[in-house]
Amino acid sequence: MIDELVKKTMNRFYVVICTMIIFSFVLMGKLIYIQVVEGERYKVIASNQTVKNVVLQPSRGNIYSEDGSLMATSVAQYEVRWDSKVPSNSLYKNNIQNLAKGLSLILQVPSIKLFEKLENARINNNRYMLVAKNLSYSKLKKIKSLPIFNLSSSKGGVIIEQQIKREHPLGKIAGRTIGYELKSLNGNYFRVGIEGAFGTYLRGEEGRRLKQRIANGQWKPINDVNEKEPTQGYDVFTTINLNIQDITHSALLEQLEKYKADHGSAVVMETKTGKIRAIVNLGRTLEGTYFEKLNYAVGELNEPGSTFKLISMIAALEDKAIEPEELIDTGNGEITFYNKYKVRDAKKGGYGLIPASKVFESSSNTGMVNIVYDYYKDDPNKFVNRLYNMGVNKSLGVSIKGEPKPKIPYPSDKDWDGLDLPWMAYGYGVSMTPLQILSFYNAVANDGELLRPQFIEKITNAGEKPQKIFKKEIINPSICSDETLTNIKSMLFNVVDKRWGTAYQIKDSLFNVAGKTGTCQLDYTKEEVQYISSFVGYFPAENPIYSCIVVIHRPDKTLGYYGSTVAAPVFKRIAKKIYISTPKNVKIKPSEIRLSLNKTNQKKTNNIKIPDLVGKSDLDAISIVEKLGLNFKVIGKGKVIKQSIKPGTKINIGELIVLEFS
Repeated sequence: MIDELVKKTMNRFYVVICTMIIFSFVLMGKLIYIQVVEGERYKVIASNQTVKNVVLQPSRGNIYSEDGSLMATSVAQYEVRWDSKVPSNSLYKNNIQNLAKGLSLILQVPSIKLFEKLENARINNNRYMLVAKNLSYSKLKKIKSLPIFNLSSSKGGVIIEQQIKREHPLGKIAGRTIGYELKSLNGNYFRVGIEGAFGTYLRGEEGRRLKQRIANGQWKPINDVNEKEPTQGYDVFTTINLNIQDITHSALLEQLEKYKADHGSAVVMETKTGKIRAIVNLGRTLEGTYFEKLNYAVGELNEPGSTFKLISMIAALEDKAIEPEELIDTGNGEITFYNKYKVRDAKKGGYGLIPASKVFESSSNTGMVNIVYDYYKDDPNKFVNRLYNMGVNKSLGVSIKGEPKPKIPYPSDKDWDGLDLPWMAYGYGVSMTPLQILSFYNAVANDGELLRPQFIEKITNAGEKPQKIFKKEIINPSICSDETLTNIKSMLFNVVDKRWGTAYQIKDSLFNVAGKTGTCQLDYTKEEVQYISSFVGYFPAENPIYSCIVVIHRPDKTLGYYGSTVAAPVFKRIAKKIYISTPKNVKIKPSEIRLSLNKTNQKKTNNIKIPDLVGKSDLDAISIVEKLGLNFKVIGKGKVIKQSIKPGTKINIGELIVLEFS
């Protein structure tokens, strides 16, 4: 009995021993497998938990104005931290007081407070103590010259972190066009404007820095230098002229505030090149102030209203639907379609029987509808094909993102109906952006050549030749015939020059302007009708240097809403200030041409004497010499500091006076 019990016990013991031996072999096998086969993978996992490569964002390239003024730049800001365990006891004891005093002078913090902070860090073995943040490079250099901190990180424990911040030295000038970073609804970041469109050039190349995990989930750099230095991006030079931008911004803002409008935009384009010299987009806040909210000029589609009549008239002239002097019956100023839908003129009772040219110049809606509808009603395809042939239906393909395609209905569209053709004639049922409208008017000023608006002059790398130079881009070499251009230019001139023209009130004796007003109803199906007021044109009319558009949305109707009273005065202020500040040798002024022709005759004199102009503004001084019949040359801008003809001198008609401004 005892022998059987001993035998059973021994058998169990052997089983346990065998099991343990087998388990040991399995465990050893697994360890060997992990070490030999999967060792590298686990090493990487372990390493990733203690050491990692951190991406260092590069410094983005600068953005400059046309004259080289800095509009956007990347500024490095530094953060200083300290690993209190690194310095030896002797190094720490001998230098801690001087370190605290030095930091006190740089950071303007009491030295006793800094000393206590450093001491507490040492006692608590703080390995990532914040010393200071948002430091400039000059302050960083001073801090790194202090005792302990002037040693390497492996001896002194100082840790330097760098952050890149985007700044705009000139404030919010052309802010929406220059661009900035936005956060999307899904949490991703993206850039708009030039910052986004030319991000490939601006962003540079990322760097790498090796960091080690320390207490509390913090990471500190392992080395004093980066494993890979980030590379700065290329610099971008825009076409923006700061003087013209400032003039345009001030003029638009003043009018938006005066008429309590919702938002507005204004763009100035160089006629021969398509370069955008100014672009302003201002939206109203809840507080009633205005800022660069959205890029309305590039991205906002709206019915243009009467400014579209230029396109309709060119189509009619090209197709010989009308001659400029052919009489058009505007009736009593009202046309009814389908016994329900009415087209009305701004002038009650209409304009009667007037030439087609005057239909355009006085902006008769009924006259324009009669021209287009009478000729094209049996073949509306012909009208729309003419618009398509001019390229009105295509986007401009500008570099800045967000430009929509114009909406120009076609007779084969499912929703085309009998109202589309007459509505299109005077700018309803179609949609274009301000920049698209401006580009078409600029083509008229540029002898028919339609250009792509250009925002960038060149892209360069510091100290190197330009990476890329942007040249004029022609979209359509000829929007219409020379004969049509001659006729339409005359009409655009008369809009401002003749008393019946809708923009006669902005006529100026100093220089000539050509353009067109626009007043478009918004929400015309609702009781509360709102308006868009616009004016687009070019100057000087005889030899255009610049084209410009002004669009103002939802002005307070009790104060005014017509394009002639709300938008046109802004155009005049912009054009006049630009004209005065433009070098004299590129100006052509009709009165000067006439005076120069009269110089072959005997000079006329009178008893009027030249007044003292010193101290007067540029506008006032030029207006005075104009009225006196003098030719003039302008140097500078501001207030008169010197005049070439002394005060009290008798005036010779046609004589040249040189005015120097401060």
